[in-house]
Amino acid sequence: MHGRCENCIIRELNSLKALKKEELKRISDSKVSKIVKKGETLFAEGEKLNGVFCVRSGVSKLSKMSNNGKDQIVKIATKGEVLGQRSVISDESTNLSAVALNDMEVCYIPKQHLQESLNNNVEFTKAVLVHIASDLKFADNIIVNMAQKTVRQRVAETIKYLEDNFGKDNEGYISITLTREDIANIVGTAKEACIRTLSSFKKENLIATDGKRIKIEDKKALYRLIEGF
Repeated sequence: MHGRCENCIIRELNSLKALKKEELKRISDSKVSKIVKKGETLFAEGEKLNGVFCVRSGVSKLSKMSNNGKDQIVKIATKGEVLGQRSVISDESTNLSAVALNDMEVCYIPKQHLQESLNNNVEFTKAVLVHIASDLKFADNIIVNMAQKTVRQRVAETIKYLEDNFGKDNEGYISITLTREDIANIVGTAKEACIRTLSSFKKENLIATDGKRIKIEDKKALYRLIEGF
């Protein structure tokens, strides 16, 4: 379905850009390209992975199930992300689940090639460490937000994050459409609280909605809310 890894521009977005041409050729000979439909699971929490998924297009949610059965979304992954990398490197079962939020194109890369490159390519090892460090920083920020920010602030921040990372359509609505439950699972609150908060934002003319679609109407006011003013 897709071309060779050594000619792929997607790898410039992740740690695979540090691989040498010979390493990319080996990966290209063994990779499997897949279409993952909206709602399908790439991998489930607790699963043992034999490879990673390089996202060529589409969006997935990475989430963890809490003890009370609630799904907590910890990241929205899009084009260029390498999913399952941490689990493959540590040789542990996955700590998160990955589910497609829309139709995706991914390349599945067997883990032996990554392990060989980690052992033999210092630049690739450094690139992987930088990626993992970035994920840890992102996770730290989530923890701080959960502890110190109100639900209103976290909902506002999520809306800003979605627009900043996925852009707007030609009508000004955020390009990615999430269910209210997904937004609640990102924020870390009940679905009902999320719906009430979005309704209040709409009444205050901070946002406009059309079904599940959301448009930011007053960026300055929304950003002030995020900062606690």
